[in-house]
Amino acid sequence: MRAMVLCEQSDITEKPLTMQEVPDPEPGPGEVRLRVRVCGVCRTDLHEVEGDLEMHKRPVIPGHEIVGVVDALGEGAERFEVGDRVGVAWLHWTPEDCEFRRRGLENLCPGAKFTGWDVDGGYAELTVVPEEFAYPVPEELDDAQAAPLLCAGIIGYRALRLAEAESAPRLGLYGFGASAHIGIQIARHWGCEVYVFTRSADHRRHAEELGAAWVGEAGDDPGTTMHASIIFAPAGPLVPQALEVLERGGILVCAGIYMTPIPELDYDLIYGERTLRSVMNATREDGEGLMRVAGEVPVHTDVTLFPLVEANEALRRVKESEVSGAAVLAIDAS
Repeated sequence: MRAMVLCEQSDITEKPLTMQEVPDPEPGPGEVRLRVRVCGVCRTDLHEVEGDLEMHKRPVIPGHEIVGVVDALGEGAERFEVGDRVGVAWLHWTPEDCEFRRRGLENLCPGAKFTGWDVDGGYAELTVVPEEFAYPVPEELDDAQAAPLLCAGIIGYRALRLAEAESAPRLGLYGFGASAHIGIQIARHWGCEVYVFTRSADHRRHAEELGAAWVGEAGDDPGTTMHASIIFAPAGPLVPQALEVLERGGILVCAGIYMTPIPELDYDLIYGERTLRSVMNATREDGEGLMRVAGEVPVHTDVTLFPLVEANEALRRVKESEVSGAAVLAIDAS
């Protein structure tokens, strides 16, 4: 099969992903193999490619927002049939005896394996996943529309849950890429007024189109305080700026897998029972909940399609905030 493979990490401008012919993966017991149709391009992939995250597997095929069709079943696999359309997300597997999994917190499992990091992912024509960690894709969503939901959507949904956004009259979003453009739709469905802080003029226009009550840059005065806020951008200096406009008793959630250092904080910024917390991965419950609410809204994902061979360019454009919404690789387009 063809795949875009990462052997050595480097700046995305050096095009570290290379197209290679690699052996077809075979599904093991309880696994299914997918013929990949599309794979979303996530900022986490960029952090992995450029070295912000250490490589867990070398070489590795990145990609964890996968939509494909089941084309082979491993021994004992019976949840899906050949021909079913399913999605694959970041969480690839956790051991059944994990304490965190038993507590409903499998996203925190120290022994977890992740798609495109610990095991080969979706920048390829074929991929393999344990059937219990695959998601049926709603018929209402086409392949490209569904792909960003499988990470950007799931992480955004978990961040909204941890921020208790469903009961927050005013919600702040910092950064307006793939996750935020999905999250704003869910938040508005829940009745939130959404305030968007982003440097990009294109992203500000996009936020306005999606119904933001206010748009500006971090540090600008939104004219009110937030009951909850989520930081999607990987910039630590945003934390004190977001806390400055967070209401007493409010919750600030940092939703990225990577963030630059957070500056020293004055105690006054968290005094007043403000909560600062992070998102670490997501659970299957988050994925299933996101799929349900995506159909209720219904969520529309804005996507820019790239052929598989242009994965480096897609990641470069994500890095430079040149993609409105989400970038998606069409695997059969090159």
